[in-house]
Parts: sequence; C-alpha cells; structure tokens
Amino acid sequence: MDIRVLHPSDIPHVQLANITNLPENYFCKYYLYHAMSWPQSSYVAVDVSRPQKTPYDPPKIVGYVLAKMEEEPTDGVQHGHITSLSVMRTHRRLGLAEKLMRQSQRAMAKTFGAQYVSLHVRVSNTAALRLYRDTLGFKVEKIEAKYYADGEDAYSMKMDLTHLRDGVGIDGDSSDEEDGDEGEAVGSVGKASEAEASETKKKGGKKRKVKVGRGLGVGELVERNESQKAESVGLH
Repeated sequence: MDIRVLHPSDIPHVQLANITNLPENYFCKYYLYHAMSWPQSSYVAVDVSRPQKTPYDPPKIVGYVLAKMEEEPTDGVQHGHITSLSVMRTHRRLGLAEKLMRQSQRAMAKTFGAQYVSLHVRVSNTAALRLYRDTLGFKVEKIEAKYYADGEDAYSMKMDLTHLRDGVGIDGDSSDEEDGDEGEAVGSVGKASEAEASETKKKGGKKRKVKVGRGLGVGELVERNESQKAESVGLH
C-alpha cells in the first residue's frame, strides 16, 4: 500500500471513490481546485499490489483525503479543513484513514502554518466519530443543525495542530531537525525519506530540511452535487 500526495491525474479515480462511498459528491474541478491551490494537503492511498498490465493502467486508488486551508477564516486564525475522507470497503481496517489524516495534518501545520484543523461529520456516522474523536483527538465544538442536504445534523469538530507547527510531537518530545523526529512518513513519502537519509549517511553529510509552499489566493469555488443517498458508507 502506498500513500502519496494527490496528483491532478488521480482526480477521476478519487471522484469514483467518493461517489461509491459518500452522499456528498463534487465536480471534478472542485477536486482540481484543492489539488492546485494546496497541493501538499490532499493524499491518496494506492493499492500497489494490483498488477499493471500496461504503462497506461491507472493507479488503484482505494482511499483519499481531500483537504484545504481556509482562505478567509472567520476567527482570524490560520487553519485547515478536511473537505472529504473515504476508504473503499475492500481496504478498511488497515489504518489507511488514520494515515491519510495524519499526513494531511502534518502538511497543514508544517507547510501552511495551520494552528488547527476542522471538519464536519454526520451525527449518525459512528465509525467516523471513533476515528476523529478517539483515534485522532478531534473535539466536538458544536452541532450544526441540518448541515447536510438530506437534513441530517453535523458535528463541527476541531483538532489543535500547534504541536506539529511548533515542532513538538504528540508525546511532547521535540521533533526539531536537530533534536528528534516528527515520526515516520508513510508510503512513497516514507520510502523517499529513508533513501535520502541512507544516502546522506553514506556521504557523511547532514541533510537540511527546507519548508516550501504558500497559500494561493484562489477565488471561492463551492460546487456540490446535492443528490441524496439513503446511507453514507464512507468516513465523512
């Protein structure tokens, strides 16, 4: 299994996963808006065990997290937002949703300086609530009545990211480049980091991390397919 940054070419496959699992669906250009505006924040899980018969075979995307930065936060605090998260039924209980979320949170904090991340989840979605609240540490801020198109209420949730932004790990240990590590990356990110570290060690040098990226001033674009489905089978 490989977890990597979402590429524009992944969008049709991400959209398919979204339509399969969730009642909240989006047009392709809404995904592109996320991918082009905040390219470091959205991730996909790819099943690399699938045999590739030709170089043109698309990746088998089995999960994704679509995330963004709030361009004009009402509270004046720089923060991110999880737009959508889903994992295909065939690949659940593998920890993919948690890994996707943690990669996105790290990018929001390190690249964009986010102080916290927010999201909305259906009050009936107990599986998602366990993930967000019990595993990741999100807290319920309030209930937004009739948030969804079918009239269901949503929990508005928030998680503090200052421990990542300021270079301190979840357990309170420093993750500064000189003093420690922020934790292992996953998928292709982890493999690349491991290879770079090995090469640096061989040369006897010292790797220097450089933070890159910035928020882009893209106009507001919100397009949603308001089609209603009987049951949500995803995580958001």
